[in-house]
Amino acid sequence: MAPRPFFSAGAWVQGRGEPIESRNPETGDVIVSLSCASAEDLDDAVEAARRAIAAPSWANLPRHMRARFLHRMGELIDRDRERLANVQMQDNGKVLSECRALLESAANTFRYYAAACETLEGTVPPARGPYLNMVLEVPVGVVGAITPWNSPATLEAQKLAPILAAGNAVILKPSEVTPLIGLEYAALAKEAGFPDGIVSVLTGGIDLGRAMVSHPGIDMISFTGGTAGGRHIAAEAARKLKPVVLELGGKSPHIVCADADLEKAATAVAMGIFSGAGQSCVAGSRIFIEASIADEFTSMLVEAARSLPLGSPADPETQIGPLVSFAHRDNVHAHVSRAVAAGANLLVGGVLPTDSRLSAGAYYPPTLLNRLSNNSDIAQQEVFGPVGVILPFEDDEDLIAQANYSDFGLAAGLWTRDIGRAWKIATRLQTGTLWLNSYKNLSISTPFQGHKQSGLGREKGLDGLRQYLQTKAIFWPA
Repeated sequence: MAPRPFFSAGAWVQGRGEPIESRNPETGDVIVSLSCASAEDLDDAVEAARRAIAAPSWANLPRHMRARFLHRMGELIDRDRERLANVQMQDNGKVLSECRALLESAANTFRYYAAACETLEGTVPPARGPYLNMVLEVPVGVVGAITPWNSPATLEAQKLAPILAAGNAVILKPSEVTPLIGLEYAALAKEAGFPDGIVSVLTGGIDLGRAMVSHPGIDMISFTGGTAGGRHIAAEAARKLKPVVLELGGKSPHIVCADADLEKAATAVAMGIFSGAGQSCVAGSRIFIEASIADEFTSMLVEAARSLPLGSPADPETQIGPLVSFAHRDNVHAHVSRAVAAGANLLVGGVLPTDSRLSAGAYYPPTLLNRLSNNSDIAQQEVFGPVGVILPFEDDEDLIAQANYSDFGLAAGLWTRDIGRAWKIATRLQTGTLWLNSYKNLSISTPFQGHKQSGLGREKGLDGLRQYLQTKAIFWPA
C-alpha cells in the first residue's frame, strides 16, 4: 500500500522523501505509513503559496470574507471532534477526555481569530504636519509553521488560525512523531474552501524543518518546540533576517506557601506536573514548598501521585496515558536514573511498569524526587515527562532566588492566602505567565509569552495575530 500523501497546493501529494511511520504509543503498533516531502516538494508548496497570496481571491478578500473560512474551520472541527480526538489519542497517547477538550479549544481558537480578523483596527496617529498619517497592518506573506508532538490539536490551531486571519499563506510541518492531526486539518481546510496554496501541510523530519527555515520563499517561521531547536532556528533565521516566533521550553516553579489551602494545592500541583504525562511546556516540574510544611505537603503529593491510574487512554478511568514514544519514555527514565545515581531520593515512581496491561506501551509512572539541589541537572533541565522535583524554601527571598535560578521563564504557580505576599512574589518571578491559587488555566484571548530562554514573540490574543502582520505608514498631504 502506498504511503498516505501530504497536502500541498490544494492537492494530496506523494512526496519524494523517505516515508515515515506513525506508531500508537499505547501498543507500539504502526498506525500508518506516511509520504514525506523532499526539498523539491517544499519548493512546489512555496511557489504555490506565493501565487496564492498574490491572487485576488486572497489578497483582495475583505476581512469579513476571510473570517468566514475561519468560522467554517471551527464548525468542521466541532462536527468531527470525536473522530479527531481518537486520531490524536492514537497518535500521541493523550487520554481521550483530554483530546476531546483540546479539539473543543481548537475549534474555539479558529472562531476567536475569525472575530479578531473582522474587528482588528488600524490607527490614525495625530498629525505633526500638513498631512494625514495612517498606519496599515499588512500580511507578512508565506509563514512556515513547525509544531511539536505533545498537543498537536491545539498547538497547530494556534498557528494556523492567526496566520490565516492575518491574510498570510501557511506551510505547516507537524512533528514527524504525531503528523496525523495536521493532515486532518489540511482536509478540513480544503473542505472549508481555502484557495489552493493558502494552506499546505507537509510531513517530514528535521531536514524538512531546516529547509523551511532557510528557504528564501518563506518570509517568517513560527516554531513551538524545544529550546535547543529554537536556538538553531533563531541563528539560521538571523542570517536571512527572517522574523521568528519561538515558543520554547520551560522548567516552571509551582510554589506552595505555608498558609495555602493545602488540599486544593496538592491536587493542582499533582495535575500540574502529571496531567498529559507531564508532556507540557508549562508543566510545574519544580515544586517549591515552604520548609515548615515540606514534610506534610510532600506526603500529600506522594499519595496523590500513587492514586493516579495509568492505563489505556481510551479508558474513562485513566488519568495518565503513555508517553508519546518509547524513545521519549527511555529518555525520561534516563533523567530519573541519573538523578538517583547522583544522590536524589526517589519518593514514588521511577520504575518502568511491569503490569501486563502496560508493558507493551510507552508508559511511565508519576515520579517525585527530593533531597536534591536546585542547581542539579534534573532541577534545571526540561524532562518533559511526569517527573517533579521537590525543593524546600525558607522565606520569600530564598524562594525568589531559587525560582529565578533557571534558564527558562515560561510559567509559574503560586499558592497563598496572603494577597500582599502573592503580589510581591508574582511581580518578582521571571515568567511569562503566573497562576495564583490555580494552575494551567488557559485562554486563547490572553497573550502567551516566554521570558529568557523560553521564547521570543507572543502567541494567543490580539498580540498573537499581530505577530503575523507588518506595519505600513502612509502620509497623505492635506
